[in-house]
Amino acid sequence: MAKAVYYASIGPELALFDMDVEAATLTRRSAVTLPANVQYVWPHPSRRQLYAVSSNGGPGVAGDKHYANALAIDPGSGALRAHGAAAALPSRPIHCSVDRSGEYLFTAYNDPSNVTVHRLNADGTIGEPVAQPQKLDAGIYAHQVLAAPGNRVVLLVARGNDARPGKPEDPGAIKTFGFADGLLRNLASIAPGNGLGFGPRHLDFHPEQPWVFVSVERQNQIYVYRLDEQTGLSREPMFVKRTLSSSPRPEGAAGKAGMHQGAGPIHVHPNGRFVYQTNRASSTVDFQGQKVFAGGDNSVAVFAIDQQTGEPTLVQTIDGRGIQLRTFGIDPSGRLLVVASIMPLPVRDGNSIATLSAGLMLFRIGNDGRLTFARKYDVDTGDRQQFWSGMVTLA
Repeated sequence: MAKAVYYASIGPELALFDMDVEAATLTRRSAVTLPANVQYVWPHPSRRQLYAVSSNGGPGVAGDKHYANALAIDPGSGALRAHGAAAALPSRPIHCSVDRSGEYLFTAYNDPSNVTVHRLNADGTIGEPVAQPQKLDAGIYAHQVLAAPGNRVVLLVARGNDARPGKPEDPGAIKTFGFADGLLRNLASIAPGNGLGFGPRHLDFHPEQPWVFVSVERQNQIYVYRLDEQTGLSREPMFVKRTLSSSPRPEGAAGKAGMHQGAGPIHVHPNGRFVYQTNRASSTVDFQGQKVFAGGDNSVAVFAIDQQTGEPTLVQTIDGRGIQLRTFGIDPSGRLLVVASIMPLPVRDGNSIATLSAGLMLFRIGNDGRLTFARKYDVDTGDRQQFWSGMVTLA
């Protein structure tokens, strides 16, 4: 099996780690620095380039520097180097991906919600943006853009926003587009209940069946849809399940004392028998004059997938040992899962205060899909965040 490596970012730095699956260890090897803080990264299908989008913006901060960069991957080591000129982007990018042919780079933007398409040159460098012939329905707060298997449909996951004092809820949706020759055309808006009470974040595809598993952030749920030739996805979900093992909390993302609980990224196991999704929390309360973790679930949820129907059944939630589990990856052999928490946070320890560090947490994956904690590498993020991480198989 080809070698797989792990990459993780802190601010503008993107670091390479060698990975020993048997020993469940990571070894840092090298790093490159992007023009601004890394937001998301995606490999080319050839696995000879990575595409990284970066920005000096963030939640509540528009920023004024936004880029897409191509990085060449050394096929032996996974080391990265700049590959061609950076492409300037119109606003803070939140996600990027490459179409199935390897000819186009998609970028999603959350505020204002938008999607762009850039041509990729034959050598993997980033070419010109593709002018779209019609106004695209990008929904509210786009968070992910992916081409579906077959490459004829592109899915834009738009999270929406919870209601706040004086401001009603913004509905969520999965916007689907027909796709050909770099051009997108509005296809459908998949939005149960007109998108109210539906806040999707990310989705992933089953490797063999026409099933799409959606992480619904604002409701802590997993939805399962069927791919559909006409609308991209079936209008209604096949299944809806909760991601938390505890009893349901109050409706909406803000629960007791303003605590915020949300679902995170989602990945289907390479064998298609399991799907993994994180639960995230980072709200704070005052304690002894400091802001400390208010409590909540930072865990990895494990679902077994019925291979006849696609129904996911929650079989485990395991403590993620970090705050805000924003990204994770599964090695190609399906034996190791690595999850990254974005920041440290003070936590109560009886009547004293300790700090739960940011980190990279490694879990072994059993034959039954369940996770066993192997180790945590503490990560010093300084005044930045460990915003993206992921596995890449080398060419």
